[in-house]
Amino acid sequence: MSEKKDTLKFFAENAFARCDRAFKDITEKEIEWRPVQESNNIRWILTHLSTEWNVGLPRMIKGDAKYKPAGWPDDYDKINHHLPKLLSDLEKGKAAVLTGLDSLKSADLDANIDLGRGPRKRIEMLTIYLLEAVQHAGQIAMLKGNITRRREKEPNFLK
Repeated sequence: MSEKKDTLKFFAENAFARCDRAFKDITEKEIEWRPVQESNNIRWILTHLSTEWNVGLPRMIKGDAKYKPAGWPDDYDKINHHLPKLLSDLEKGKAAVLTGLDSLKSADLDANIDLGRGPRKRIEMLTIYLLEAVQHAGQIAMLKGNITRRREKEPNFLK
């Protein structure tokens, strides 16, 4: 493996681990809650991450703007998936990404690919999406923290 590929895979594994920690112990009720009507809830964030991990990142790895896993619905982001389904889909996406990263060669990382927004280096696009996963893990941690603090005053909040 190249140093670049090793570093990218190490970063991906750590980004996914950070997300796993953020997903830990959340409930169906908690993923529906939002602090204000205009904000995203955890369900929206999980659905978005699942789409990125199962479709977006694999498209970058394959260099194929139209790639979708077999059976992936076009309206996935419009479906109100239950928490176990979302977590299962996230696990599948994570595995696909890590396997896909293993398949890349150093030259593949430096190649320009175009997924509809103009050509960019594959490694740059992959890094941006993995950074976004870390950002969303932070958003989930913030929402979970808000729920925890609210329960200090209202013990039955979202139970």
